[in-house]
Amino acid sequence: MSSSFLFRLLSLAFFHGAVWAEQRKLSPENLLVITVATEETDGFLRFMRTAQEFNYTVKVLGLGEEWKGGDVARTVGGGQKVRWLKKEVQKHSEKTELVIMFVDSYDVIFASGPEELLSKFSRLGHKVIFSAEGFCWPDQRLASKYPEVRTGKRYLNSGGFIGYAPEISAIVQQWKYKDSDDDQLFYTRIYLDKTHRTKFNMTLDHRSRIFQNLNGAVDEVVLKFERAKVRARNVAYDTLPVVIHGNGPTKLQLNYLGNYVPTVWTYETGCGICDEDLLFFSEDKQMPLVYVAVFIEHATPFMEEFLERLSTLNYPKTRIRLFIHNNVVYHERHIQKFWERHRSLFPDARVVGPEENLKEDEARTMAVEVCKKDPECDYYFSIDSDVALTNPDILRILMEENKSVIAPMLSKHGKLWSNFWGALSPEGYYSRSEDYIEIVQGKRVGLWNVPYITQVYLIKGSVLRTKLSQVSLYMDEGGMDADMVFCRSIRDQGVFMYVSNRDEFGRLVASSNYNTSRLHPDMWQIFDNPVDWKEKYVHENYSKIFEDEKTYVEQPCPDVYWFPAFSDKMCDHMVETMEDCGEWSGGTHKDERLAGGYENVPTVDIHMNQIGFEKEWLKFLKDYISPVTEKLYPGYYPRAQAIMNFVVRYRPDEQPLLRPHHDSSTFTINIALNRKDIDYEGGGCRFLRYDCKVESPRKGWSFMHPGRLTHYHEGLRVTKGTRYIMVSFVDP
Repeated sequence: MSSSFLFRLLSLAFFHGAVWAEQRKLSPENLLVITVATEETDGFLRFMRTAQEFNYTVKVLGLGEEWKGGDVARTVGGGQKVRWLKKEVQKHSEKTELVIMFVDSYDVIFASGPEELLSKFSRLGHKVIFSAEGFCWPDQRLASKYPEVRTGKRYLNSGGFIGYAPEISAIVQQWKYKDSDDDQLFYTRIYLDKTHRTKFNMTLDHRSRIFQNLNGAVDEVVLKFERAKVRARNVAYDTLPVVIHGNGPTKLQLNYLGNYVPTVWTYETGCGICDEDLLFFSEDKQMPLVYVAVFIEHATPFMEEFLERLSTLNYPKTRIRLFIHNNVVYHERHIQKFWERHRSLFPDARVVGPEENLKEDEARTMAVEVCKKDPECDYYFSIDSDVALTNPDILRILMEENKSVIAPMLSKHGKLWSNFWGALSPEGYYSRSEDYIEIVQGKRVGLWNVPYITQVYLIKGSVLRTKLSQVSLYMDEGGMDADMVFCRSIRDQGVFMYVSNRDEFGRLVASSNYNTSRLHPDMWQIFDNPVDWKEKYVHENYSKIFEDEKTYVEQPCPDVYWFPAFSDKMCDHMVETMEDCGEWSGGTHKDERLAGGYENVPTVDIHMNQIGFEKEWLKFLKDYISPVTEKLYPGYYPRAQAIMNFVVRYRPDEQPLLRPHHDSSTFTINIALNRKDIDYEGGGCRFLRYDCKVESPRKGWSFMHPGRLTHYHEGLRVTKGTRYIMVSFVDP
């Protein structure tokens, strides 16, 4: 064995022995994390939560002091941090076993604990390690002076560094510049000086083993999901960074990662940010005062139902101050009706109508300024008219999340369109985040930090009067939409916006195809808003047909079934729509010989295609009649096709009855649209083969019977008033 080889072997053994000895000293008790923050922003509080989660000891410098270090988010600066650090680390300059790590706080989170951090620091084998990035800032001319690296990021970033106390102290003691001078340039010059680099045994974390700077590296970082945890991983270097830094324009990406780190998330627990402290209200405590601002900026379906839900909020009405901005003349009737019913609940309500010609951004500014100026306003709750809130406890639930700005997660039924964005494009518009679909579909459940919310949200009044007091939340000289201005303004102030899908809150209503020229335009919403349509127009007991057939399905005659179909409102709207149309066919008769009409046995009627309701009616047949048919006539599967769909009007002096006939259908439905003994007398249906009469039809209930061959029937005479029925010949 040569002497040179033996020397190298002994040297290597000595080196590893020294590292091993050093590792033995690196316990968490000998680690001090130092950061700088002049105010407790949402970013700072998030940083401290992650530090607490992983049991870091953190020393915060500068809280409550004035920041004189410049606007480091946009230009050079940050020297004040070094001045504060210089004073602090001087206390520890003789502690050779103490490891000091400095990190920024507003845009930093921890992804792992001190043990892993110190282990990685020790294995790198240097006294001082700075984080690295792919940009040479702030002086591009220094790029050529950096040492070459085979893999990894080449340039120093001062947002995070770690080292032994004597070396860190010696480095920062060299600071003798102004608070507004650039801290990164200061550290860069020391690192580029080979003498200093050797003296302090400095290096950069080129492969993001400890520090992950996101600027220029967003595509390198993914979330690694395991059964018991989530971890940010750098796929370019196959490393698991301990400190994640959203430097430069990447703060939103950090917010996204912060939804999972340090939170343990699994499909079993279904939780994002589960470690938050919630705010709970006792029953004997006076509830916070809430300014509820309603915005009706465009014609919206189901407005009556929307307004009615305001009155059913499970919250003391004495603690609500209501503001309504209505920009739609068509909806004035709905607001008037609401006001007549619930004036006593909201005596201090203010309604701004279309006659005041107030623009949307002006109206939103007017409403929020009232809360800003009232020191007793605890919360500001903004809600747009296309929000269907079905959870009456929404105010309490959102308050208990204890966030500055929070929205309930809502989406359009059966669609991915929601009231939040998970990410932004470089231009500041929508970009789909990796977890957007899972959140909207409820596969990932929790509280999510997002860059954009709209249509409904809750803001703390204290935040409006402090961090947002001088901010124009909705108005922008560039003509940007109010929702975009709002979210940008919130983000620019460092205030986090959250969306919660921990509870079921409701849905969004689609309004783009809403045609207010119709008498009852909600009737035409079965395609765009099927859930709202069902709630309004389908009988409240319809679904019970499939749960309790004996109670909710009757058989008054052989193979003739009777079941709930339409709500009272659907019946009324159908009749009113037909009378408004007025194009009744037939109209002349002599005894039982009737003339005119579309049918083999003519009636006084109006067809669905005359009012433009044909495709909506066929949708109703498919979604609501076919399932009942399949249940009651086993083995038959309807096509739900029909070309004869019409409302018949019976009057003693017009057409009082209908002679015996067969229907041109496989089966027929016949829905009573008004009440016997109140709206008319007489009437009914007789099935001749069975000599069976049904003389007391219920409003909204449907007969269903076979059409051809067996169920020859006649319409019985109406002796007083007007009777309306909806008839459909299905599968002719």
